[in-house]
Amino acid sequence: MWTPAATHGSVMNEATEMRIILHTGKGGVGKTTVSAATALAAAARGHRTLVISTDAAHSLGDSLETAIGPEIRRIGPNLWAQEIDAIRQLEQYWGVLRRYLSSVMRAHGLDDVVADELANLPGMEEIANLMQLTAHARDGRFDVIVVDCAPTGETMQLLSFPEMARWWLEKLFPIQRAVVRVTRPVVQRFVEIPLPGDEVFDAVKELVLNVDQMHGLLADPGTTSIRIVLNLEKMVIKEAQRAYTYFSLFGYGIDAVIINRALPVDADGGFLRPWIEAQRRYRALVQDSFAPLPILELPLAEREVVGRAALTRAARALYGDRDPVARLYADAPQRIHRRDGRYVLSLAAPFVAKGAVDVSQKGADLIVRVGDYKRNLTLPRTLSSLVATGARVEHNRLLITFAKEAGRHDH
Repeated sequence: MWTPAATHGSVMNEATEMRIILHTGKGGVGKTTVSAATALAAAARGHRTLVISTDAAHSLGDSLETAIGPEIRRIGPNLWAQEIDAIRQLEQYWGVLRRYLSSVMRAHGLDDVVADELANLPGMEEIANLMQLTAHARDGRFDVIVVDCAPTGETMQLLSFPEMARWWLEKLFPIQRAVVRVTRPVVQRFVEIPLPGDEVFDAVKELVLNVDQMHGLLADPGTTSIRIVLNLEKMVIKEAQRAYTYFSLFGYGIDAVIINRALPVDADGGFLRPWIEAQRRYRALVQDSFAPLPILELPLAEREVVGRAALTRAARALYGDRDPVARLYADAPQRIHRRDGRYVLSLAAPFVAKGAVDVSQKGADLIVRVGDYKRNLTLPRTLSSLVATGARVEHNRLLITFAKEAGRHDH
């Protein structure tokens, strides 16, 4: 089923600029199948397409029934594939820092193997994988990059990291580097752990700058679209709603929701009657929750969807005659406008209840908390000299009002 987007937000992008399409969702919903089918359909339309997997549990090769490794490999006309090697990416982007952290842990008496394992901080594998994606985008070899992402929780964490890393680089990094440089000759005599040298700080700076470039690419709605894959199950839909909230809050463009393994609405009952009734209820919930996003459906197949013939059929059922590379929906996740003589910063915040948001400001830094996630916003010049005087949720958007004098916050 295709639910059309609102007229003002539906865009079919016929331009030739590069596109990145990320598929994410709860583990087991069928992201790999959708990614492989999308890539095959894009290649069939003449787009030079790269499909990659950033999930540690690679299954892209199994889906395509083709051997795929850590190097880019051509697997068909206009189609290349890669299952990114996280260890190799960690060494490339995280090697100097990992070795330093490992030396610190060994100085505390940890075994070499344990120290090496602990030096790989949570989330770094996913970040290194997406930095490889950024490198592919820069080299200009491909028209389209289709990404089979890790499960939603990991993807949300790594997509929120660049903003925090940039804040740390701008605010704390210069101070920390200067302090260590001045005090290292004296302090090192009295401590048993190695202090970071210039090569470590240089590696940190390079890492954060690379991550910042990655953020700029992935947050560009003209280039990148996130598509949420889900099944018609309560817990899956709840996680998809949370993902929609956080991706929107951090400014990432979502252009479609894909329902996978959908049972026919008019199917006969019998053994499947309870499942059909449950899916009917949850389908209505999805339509109500995610409108005006386009909602695409991939019916439950008679057998496992593996191999190019089955994936091609799946792509046809999913997209019909539409180009899977097209931007299916476009709406600005962040806007600034004037209302009643005051500036209002508007952030997309679907599924956020009134009272669930906390907003604080320190100079040009605005901190927005929603649930367990925090966004650090550096305000544009227009707003940096003003003070946030109120915040409220209205029509699935968080509206933050700015004025010359502080007033009462209304969360």
